[in-house]
Amino acid sequence: MLCAPLPAALVFLVLPVLQAQATAGNSSAFDPRVTFAPLTLPDPVNVYRSSNGAPGPDYWQNEADYELHATLDTAAKELRATEVITYTNNSPDTLPSVWLRLEQNTYRKDSRAHVILGGMMRRRPRAGAQEAPEKTWTDGFVFDSVGIESGKQVVKADYLISDTRMQIRLPQPLHGHGGRLRIHIAYHYQIPGVWGGRTSWGKSQEGDIYDIAQWYPRMAVYDDLRGWDTLPYIGSEFYLEYGNFDYWLTVPSEMIVAGSGELVNPAEVLTKTEIARLEQARRSDKTVYIRKPSEVSDPASRPKQGGTLTWHFHMDHTRDVVWSASPVFVWDAARINLPEGKTALAMSVYPPESVGPDAWDQSTQYVKDTVERFSRHWYPYPWPNAINVAGFSTGMEYPGIVFDGVTDKGKFLFWVTAHEIGHSWFPMIVGSNERRHAFMDEGFNTFIDIEESADFDGGKFGPKRDSEYSAGGEPADTILKVLDNPDAPTLMMPADAYPWSLGHPVSYFKGAYGMVLLREQILGPERFDWAFRKYIRDWAYKHPSPSDFFREMQSEGGEDLSWFWRGWYFNNWKYDVSVDKIDGSSVTLSNLGQLVLPTPVEITFRDGTKTRFVLPVETWLTKGTYVWTAETNTPIATVVVDPDHVLPDDNRSNNRMSAP
Repeated sequence: MLCAPLPAALVFLVLPVLQAQATAGNSSAFDPRVTFAPLTLPDPVNVYRSSNGAPGPDYWQNEADYELHATLDTAAKELRATEVITYTNNSPDTLPSVWLRLEQNTYRKDSRAHVILGGMMRRRPRAGAQEAPEKTWTDGFVFDSVGIESGKQVVKADYLISDTRMQIRLPQPLHGHGGRLRIHIAYHYQIPGVWGGRTSWGKSQEGDIYDIAQWYPRMAVYDDLRGWDTLPYIGSEFYLEYGNFDYWLTVPSEMIVAGSGELVNPAEVLTKTEIARLEQARRSDKTVYIRKPSEVSDPASRPKQGGTLTWHFHMDHTRDVVWSASPVFVWDAARINLPEGKTALAMSVYPPESVGPDAWDQSTQYVKDTVERFSRHWYPYPWPNAINVAGFSTGMEYPGIVFDGVTDKGKFLFWVTAHEIGHSWFPMIVGSNERRHAFMDEGFNTFIDIEESADFDGGKFGPKRDSEYSAGGEPADTILKVLDNPDAPTLMMPADAYPWSLGHPVSYFKGAYGMVLLREQILGPERFDWAFRKYIRDWAYKHPSPSDFFREMQSEGGEDLSWFWRGWYFNNWKYDVSVDKIDGSSVTLSNLGQLVLPTPVEITFRDGTKTRFVLPVETWLTKGTYVWTAETNTPIATVVVDPDHVLPDDNRSNNRMSAP
């Protein structure tokens, strides 16, 4: 939420965003001393983060493992649970306290999100989604007990709750270099309705669907950059530690549950027929029904009638787990073919109303193709399942599972599936801080998911118009306001600092276009792909910062890109190269913006011959005007800057000139 053939698809996406735009503070003439000044990146090089952008020799990262037992009360719309967190402090520091995230508290009426955003999450329901009912505020997480394991006993913890965070003050400090702590929590909370955004319950035509996310207190990240990173949950997404998860979900027996990771006990919660079909799906590139639409109302499709069943899931090396449950889920699956002969399973669950040849019948094939393509091109998919859920917490991604919409169909269902599944790589594998650096997940993911649209079934759904995939159905013309808006944030601003109308255009579109420019115009595909793959490998299951990304791309890409980081990421500078004068076989060109880019120029001579050349960025190292002279004396007829419209030129009216 790009690779060959990328240019056409990506230009289609981003050039309308950036055409004919100016940037605040850019009315002055080009000053090379500003563009090419030395750049100091925010996060310094040290033993934890190396000068080449890779983790340093002493890089460390804490771990959080979870054991969770939850019971869904569908009558009360309540979840009751216990959890045991095993937290390992691999840092060199001794910790007197630990911090946990309590995102369910965003649904309290006194939450910061309510005060700042009027109670609305920063994600509005998309067009066609079920209309949100009147908000029913909850009490957020209600704690029955919080304890710290001490020997064979659990002692009551001293804790403080602050909005969507909890600080536990430890009776004994937790030592670094592998010190371990076990936290025991019992809690419950009211599940919000559809207005809940990223987690909710809602009514399909034949039954309720529960999308359960942010459902347990989660460890905040303690890292080498800030210590505890405790930004509150206002609406932007997440930053979490990696670990291993075991979780048990007790739900009414008529329900099908889809959860992150591997189902451990299929014999206890599935029929023999469903188990056999799952085995068939593991060997099939075609979609296989596990539970058919005609079986949704058949009691025989469940192993018992009445009471409850407990589903046990396990997932390793993940930063989160979520799940969805409904008595009316249709369920299908197909094999995913991964590099080195490995396989996984693509799955979809959806209510009968979502069935259709142009709708959710196709979802599993969309999931399968997306995972296979991204695994080949960027990094192998690591988990046993990739699941698409049709529910009401639509357009949201988690490790191994994504939530999309009951009414999604056609090209939109393909686009949203590819985008949300693409988040498996950013930020689920490469664990960036979404709350601070949205472009590192949304921009990177938008960059790679357009490749899927360009290539799937011969480009059936390409090129992708991401302007139609604007959050909350915002008009596409809001994208045109980014670079000429003096209030527009830069890509480096914290995600919650984006105004509503600009968050999507900046983090998704400008973020993606920066990657396009790097790949297609600055480094070229061979250098870019090598560098970006190394970045993914180096930071898989780790926590990179923007500085790490910048250093890795320029170190492995073989270019000092300070001028690009400064102009595109740290500022909203404009690019504008003009044709000023034709004088016989010479042409004068000027750089009128503060941003520089490699600039293609096409010359047509009076005898009908043509030539093309690229002005490197070094053209503007000391001056803003350049005179190019042909090797022959043949007069020039026409000059065109950026003839293929691949650059974000602010003013195309000065890009072309014909000799008198």
